Amino acid sequence: MPKLDHIAHKISFTEGVSATIEGNSVTISKGPSTLTREFLHPRVAVKQSDDGLEVFCDLPRRVEKALAGTWAAHLRNMVHGVDSGFEYTLKAVYSHFPMTIKVQGNIMTITNLFGEKVPREAKLPWSPADVEVQVKNKTDVIVRGADREKVGQTAANIERACAIKKRDRRVFQDGIYITSKGA
Repeated sequence: MPKLDHIAHKISFTEGVSATIEGNSVTISKGPSTLTREFLHPRVAVKQSDDGLEVFCDLPRRVEKALAGTWAAHLRNMVHGVDSGFEYTLKAVYSHFPMTIKVQGNIMTITNLFGEKVPREAKLPWSPADVEVQVKNKTDVIVRGADREKVGQTAANIERACAIKKRDRRVFQDGIYITSKGA
């Protein structure tokens, strides 16, 4: 494998997006939306360039090369998140017992799943300003936000709350499932 003298991943911004670097923290903002993340490594650095940001490493080893690519992907996700946001769509599926879904504060309540008497709860760990959860048409759940990781984790929490144990998943398919991960 040939040795590289340096690696530089360039992250360009769309119009209106700006970034500031303070120590190891990078803040990307556009209007009211702001995302901050800490990038800390002795050999990999995030620098400001003329048209955006640059993830840079001199004489990279395999670990630093992989880390630089990961950081570049995180920064691109942050730029996309503050610019247009991320949206996951979930669908509630039931065959016999109609389930009802309600969002109250930081908890989503799923009642009557398989005719269960005790409602199931999905934790929504972030505030509605960070991650917005909406229920439409009684079966469609939309999760929106600027931070890709928070939106994905919230959708996974909702899907996981409906996990069915000790049943054949091919037959008992009731639950809430992620149908699309759109931007």
